[in-house]
Amino acid sequence: MDKTCDMQTVKEHELSRERIIVNTSIIGIVANVFLAAFKAVIGLMTNSIAILLDAVNNFSDAGASIITIVGTKLAGKEPDKKHPFGYGRVEYLSAMVISLIVLYAGITSFEESVEKIIHPEAAEYTTVSLVIVAVAVVVKIVLGRYVKSVGMKVNSDSLVNSGEDATLDSIISASTLVAAGIFMAFHISLEAWLGAIISIVIIKSGVEMLKDTISQILGERNDAELAKAIKDTVISFPGVQGAYDLVLNNYGPNTWNGSIHIEVPDTYSADQLDHLIRAISMKVLAEHQVVLTAVGVYSVNTQDEEVIAARNKVSEIVFSHKYVKQMHGFYLLKEPKSMRFDIVVSFDAKNRKGVYNEVIADVQNAFLDYDLQVTMDTDYTEE
Repeated sequence: MDKTCDMQTVKEHELSRERIIVNTSIIGIVANVFLAAFKAVIGLMTNSIAILLDAVNNFSDAGASIITIVGTKLAGKEPDKKHPFGYGRVEYLSAMVISLIVLYAGITSFEESVEKIIHPEAAEYTTVSLVIVAVAVVVKIVLGRYVKSVGMKVNSDSLVNSGEDATLDSIISASTLVAAGIFMAFHISLEAWLGAIISIVIIKSGVEMLKDTISQILGERNDAELAKAIKDTVISFPGVQGAYDLVLNNYGPNTWNGSIHIEVPDTYSADQLDHLIRAISMKVLAEHQVVLTAVGVYSVNTQDEEVIAARNKVSEIVFSHKYVKQMHGFYLLKEPKSMRFDIVVSFDAKNRKGVYNEVIADVQNAFLDYDLQVTMDTDYTEE
């Protein structure tokens, strides 16, 4: 398969994803504008602070959908000299803005609710107004589930956040109905208190969304499932005896670049390696939409029985230490006497450097006249 064809397929997938996000956001904008207008009218007619705050929430949701569209369009810009890896991370920024909108809505709602607790005003509900609010609850539940499901399908945090916010809005609307029912039945006004409780829930949701988005911007560990799938693909090639040091760099949802090291027999020629590396890169791109910018090579001695025995002995010593997860890249030279290999020490170890030093000391005791070159690697997919 030609690499150009693979890149074209990836590009078509990105364009399809962009269309889905934009179309879903437009549906959200239209629905929220209509709901906000109806609720604003009802809130003014009934003097209900809860319904008015709900209307404001809908307007903010429409704004969030607009931000999602703008963010998606900007993220789809072609790479250029200033940003050679593209603009995909703009989507994380748009998700962060939506989180801030949710947080702001929660804070302002809380302030208004407290004001109404201190200075209460009686609401005047009508059957028609409550029916419209009930319909709005159903619409927001359906809209929230739809937007969130699409967001999860296309891996859009902005849509997922918008969907979760819509679900919260449906709870707010349902709560106003409960408050109205209690007031009409018992003449007890709980609107303001209910609004304060709901506002706290919204604030908590906004903080959690913001934390998740900031974590992605800072850079999280590799996706464990994706990393395993890539390694399995690489190891499936004849001659590849191991795949290690996979590093995945995320430049936006579904946009990954990476590098990996492979272990191959020391009998491979440069021509064989070139053919193998190209084949690996194309297959990883086609199956996982990940661009491998580099494939490093570890040479494995397959002919010298003495070297093979030494490797087995070193492996036994290394893995006798509790927190060692991997050993790879082993290579031994008899003249001059030198030995090199890499080890991965788990993050669970209280003192990773200490474990590393213990491994070196034990191997050195077993091979006193050898010069050791041991690198402590990191497994970026460690759970």
